[in-house]
Amino acid sequence: MGRDTGDATLYVGFRPWQGGELWFVPELDQGFGVGNTHGAAGYPSGESYKLGASFPYTRIQRAFLRQTIDLGGEVEKVEADLSQFAGTQTANRLVFTVGRFAIVDIFDTNKYANNPKTDFFNWTLINAGTFDYAGDAWGFTYGAAVEWYHGRWTLRAGVFDLSATPAGGNSPSSYGLDPTFRQLSPVLEIEERHQLFGQPGKVKLTAFLNHGRAGYFADAVALAQTTGTPADINAVRNGFTNRPGISLNIEQQLRDDVGLFARIGWSDGQIEPWDFTDVDRTFSAGLSIAGKRWGRPSDIIGIAGVVNAISDVHEAFLNAGGLGILVGDGKLPHPSSEKIFETYYSYALTSSTKLTADYQFIADPAYNTDRGPVSLFALRAHTQF
Repeated sequence: MGRDTGDATLYVGFRPWQGGELWFVPELDQGFGVGNTHGAAGYPSGESYKLGASFPYTRIQRAFLRQTIDLGGEVEKVEADLSQFAGTQTANRLVFTVGRFAIVDIFDTNKYANNPKTDFFNWTLINAGTFDYAGDAWGFTYGAAVEWYHGRWTLRAGVFDLSATPAGGNSPSSYGLDPTFRQLSPVLEIEERHQLFGQPGKVKLTAFLNHGRAGYFADAVALAQTTGTPADINAVRNGFTNRPGISLNIEQQLRDDVGLFARIGWSDGQIEPWDFTDVDRTFSAGLSIAGKRWGRPSDIIGIAGVVNAISDVHEAFLNAGGLGILVGDGKLPHPSSEKIFETYYSYALTSSTKLTADYQFIADPAYNTDRGPVSLFALRAHTQF
């Protein structure tokens, strides 16, 4: 069984005043994920959205204003990149971002595992599986964030709009976010930068609190036992709940051509996830190796593994016939953690064009030992200019 996706993204920006950047990012998308983006909590393609289409469609994925205020310290050179102008900034600074963008453009970033267009594919490798970040079916939302850089520390904070219903939207023409902004998600992150044996590294602690109409799994299980029908989380969304989560994100250069990364995360497994995926506990780690040793310095090999798990009551909900954002087989009589291995080779045709071959092995997909294991192969072509 094969599936394909394609997208073309245009980044348009200008500087309205000193330190200000206004960006407008339309995107053309087409295609579907394997299983229509269902069947594994650690879904195997970050290039696949929760909704697909057989015809090309356009969306405004990002439209935001960024303001940087220099506060002194060493002057740093900024290279031109996607959503980023070339220029300079001081080491100590404030950065404000407001508008429509992806929370993971700013929070839970990692040099080695963060972008399905250039590195790993799996959702729970490019971000912490427990980070139930607000976003529509494409992972974008409205909100505001502030970042304070001072010395080797950065403090980030933001507040964002949750989807009106889980997974965010039901068609490519729907943005699916809560129009009242009553369902929202504050996010806080602290980052520390350091040198370890002369090599740069970062540690980030990210916390979120989803305030919305999410239901308790125990209520859905109890209702199912009373009525004799499959567990239905929609029937027990009786008011506002608060679902917290926290994750630790590590990136460490080991030498100039080898980097290590790891994430560990927890979220409240008593309440349903809302916008990302069905994970209450996660641990991932891996290596990124540049091809300097074999004369291909722009090539990259990635090797990583991840273990995802859910709470006991979350297991009981799925076993009672409940459906999550991405998982739900009608029954879960033999639950287990979900284990994933991924490796890829990114071959640089030019400095701007890369071809990637990727392999993933998923054991006990959707926490079900009666399913799998599954092997998935993927090819990716990416160019930017």
